[in-house]
Amino acid sequence: MNRSLRLREQSTHLAHLFAKGERSKRVRSIKLSQRGEVEQVHKSGINCVDIDTGEGKYLLSSSSNGKIVVHDIEDCFYSEHFKCNSVATVERTLKDSHKHSVETVQWYPNDTGMFLSSSVDNTLKVWDTNALEVVESFQLEGIVYHHQMPRNARKHCLAAAACEDSRVYLCDLKSGSAIHILKGHSKAAVISVAWSPRSEYFLATGSRDNKVLLWDVRKAVGSILSLDQHNGKGGSRASAINTAHNGHVNGISFSRDGLHLLTYGTDDRLRLWDTFTGKNTLVNFGRIHNPCRKAIKLCQSSGTSSEVVFVPSGSNIEVFEVVTGKHVITLNGHFNNVNCCIFHQHFQAVFSGANDTNLLAWLPQLNRMTEERTSSVAASSTESKSYNPYQDSWSSDEEET
Repeated sequence: MNRSLRLREQSTHLAHLFAKGERSKRVRSIKLSQRGEVEQVHKSGINCVDIDTGEGKYLLSSSSNGKIVVHDIEDCFYSEHFKCNSVATVERTLKDSHKHSVETVQWYPNDTGMFLSSSVDNTLKVWDTNALEVVESFQLEGIVYHHQMPRNARKHCLAAAACEDSRVYLCDLKSGSAIHILKGHSKAAVISVAWSPRSEYFLATGSRDNKVLLWDVRKAVGSILSLDQHNGKGGSRASAINTAHNGHVNGISFSRDGLHLLTYGTDDRLRLWDTFTGKNTLVNFGRIHNPCRKAIKLCQSSGTSSEVVFVPSGSNIEVFEVVTGKHVITLNGHFNNVNCCIFHQHFQAVFSGANDTNLLAWLPQLNRMTEERTSSVAASSTESKSYNPYQDSWSSDEEET
């Protein structure tokens, strides 16, 4: 790091390259936190986690018994020893809460005042975070395996819901109705959806029919592309029977720039696609164990010199370089299948949830110098708390005599 700082001072190392290099070092040094833990509130398997995109202060999680929990995770980045306590809990005993497994939770983009949840009880709900009350509920046809709102939308307020009945519902939060239905998958449940960060109208869906379809939601003519793992070679050229995987597609994630799409299947394969051409880039990630039959939430890093993807694989999380497919590290810590993970873009940390009911924090490994600096900052903050700048310390000559 000192060498990088010296090069930057000499104007031989650009500032943005320095920042990317340091973020990359932090990402590649991620380990299971030894300085603290996230309060374990869930009593059943954790299905989904999400971090607010504004301050990155609150972690949202849901479990298979219908519970939704909000944790304050700020302490894990600033305290030498921490415990991220829960600040709000939605129990299944509440009047409007989900009575069955909550498959997906997501913060409303750039606003922690609302969040969305979907469940196997066929509903997608919009919550007021402060009041912990449902402000809107969508009743859909079949189990909702996954939903997502685009984080970059400016001209619409749609949430895409992947349902058991092979259709994708576009729920408009402004009107309170499912204004549009996307039909294209054969008679098999849609398990995963993802909005492109490049275009607020571009959507990708994965299903149990082994297909990945790309949609422009402004068009009513159906999907614009069906991804073919063979790129038209060695398989059928007919788009109607193209398959992206030889198993169910239960994980989808766009790259941060929207130029590539990662898909994850129960055929134990992770594939990288070019979103402009729809071609399989044929990057070899090797075989990745995928025993889960419902939606898997994988995540990608951001702001690093080479982006990496965190892929739940059994009780581990495998980390790969996105462009090259090179294996970086295996994160061990869970005792049962990992269902979800989320990357914290401000601090290069990862949070994961699994069927062992544990929420784990994976933080960059600090070196000795950084640890000493953290300790001194913590000590100075303790001293500052004992000093009251508003205390009246004025005295006169008469009082002194």
